[in-house]
Amino acid sequence: MGAVVADDGPSGVKAPDGGWGWAVLFGCFIITGFSYAFPKAVSVFFKELIREFGIGYSDTAWISSILLAMLYGTGPLCSVCVNRFGCRPVMLVGGLFASMGMVIASFCTSIVQIYLTAGVITGLGLALNFQPSLIMLNRYFDKRRPLANGLSAAGSPVFLCALSPLGQILQHEYGWRGGFLILGGMLLNCCVCGALMRPLEPPKKSEATKEPAEKKVKKKLLDFSVFKDGGFVIYTLAASIMVLGLFVPPVFVVSYAKDLGYQDTKAAFLLTILGFIDIFARPICGMVAGLKWVRPRCVYLFSFAMIFNGFTDLMGSMSIDYGGLVVFCIFFGISYGMVGALQFEVLMAIVGTQKFSSAIGLVLLAEAMAVLIGPPSAGKLLDATGRYMFVFIIAGIEVTTSALVLALGNFFCIKKKSEEPHTKEEAAEREELNKSEDKTPEDAKVDSIEVEQFLKDEPEKNGEVVTNPETCV
Repeated sequence: MGAVVADDGPSGVKAPDGGWGWAVLFGCFIITGFSYAFPKAVSVFFKELIREFGIGYSDTAWISSILLAMLYGTGPLCSVCVNRFGCRPVMLVGGLFASMGMVIASFCTSIVQIYLTAGVITGLGLALNFQPSLIMLNRYFDKRRPLANGLSAAGSPVFLCALSPLGQILQHEYGWRGGFLILGGMLLNCCVCGALMRPLEPPKKSEATKEPAEKKVKKKLLDFSVFKDGGFVIYTLAASIMVLGLFVPPVFVVSYAKDLGYQDTKAAFLLTILGFIDIFARPICGMVAGLKWVRPRCVYLFSFAMIFNGFTDLMGSMSIDYGGLVVFCIFFGISYGMVGALQFEVLMAIVGTQKFSSAIGLVLLAEAMAVLIGPPSAGKLLDATGRYMFVFIIAGIEVTTSALVLALGNFFCIKKKSEEPHTKEEAAEREELNKSEDKTPEDAKVDSIEVEQFLKDEPEKNGEVVTNPETCV
């Protein structure tokens, strides 16, 4: 174990923006689909679990809650594992955990055992796949990264539309035990996706450069210095507020339709509409975010997406018939897809590649607390008032507030610092570039090999010392 080095990501390696990166993107698409859709897909087995164990619906709902809590709450643990062992080994182990949890759950004899297996073990496995896949996507794509994030995020609605009907078929044909066993086998595909995450090779260096490289300070397993970045603090605060209300409408819209007197199948069709719109909204938003004029202002596009989502919630609270709910689901699917496509793209742009592995873990931990507060508090509000209108209004206010925090915080607090380098590494690289430009031809002959190698590897940046607007909010 002592021979394992921290996974810092190769410095000086330009993102290929294609090639094997498309295979990495395909793996991220699968992982994102399983991670977000699986907690909702297992809900089709709840009625059979209630019948077998003699429990209530609230008891079975804890399975999905534990899965989501593990996906978000284990963020720092995933960051430590990735920085210590690398993305590919962590994802391979995570795929085994995810599969093993569902397979063991198929033999359980109590609901508590299912909590520990299908909830904790499978949730941990999905978390160990989700976060490293985003880190690898960030390393493989730069110019096309917004599009890559949009296509990857589309895995969530695609898998939700596929896994829910599949779960119903499995339950009808094989029961919940057989269904869990087959789903566990399907989760082994996470290992295949992990195998696709081939590390980027750093440029080969001569013997003269090996000694300085060995003296390089090892990266921290969990870098808390990201909190010194004002942009990261504002993003984390805004994301935590957003999550309080973001997931509430999809949870309650079906019950809202039933309360208006519509049939179960007609009410459930609302989620199908939402998911279908979401599938196309995410990649289209990724394409828009990658436009030359839009990308440096991506944080404001993200803020607009959140305002759009919050305003949709507020308008949805006034729906009085099925047609109104259909219109709400269409616009909510568009705004929800925009948020899903942009949330990690903006974080990548704020902290950069070097600190992204630690930053995403800390952000997910903050969001985990909000996830556990948001939907349950909305349920209590519904029990107290008996009206869905107030639930949708509160959700809309929370999401709109998060958009204002992000946009105003960025405009007033971060904009003035846009010309400062993000990290000490970037500052050092720029200083070396400045020195190399000021030297005479005689001095250039004795220039260090490291600077020559850096200039050869990145010809596009030769002589360019201005700050990239994408590396700050």
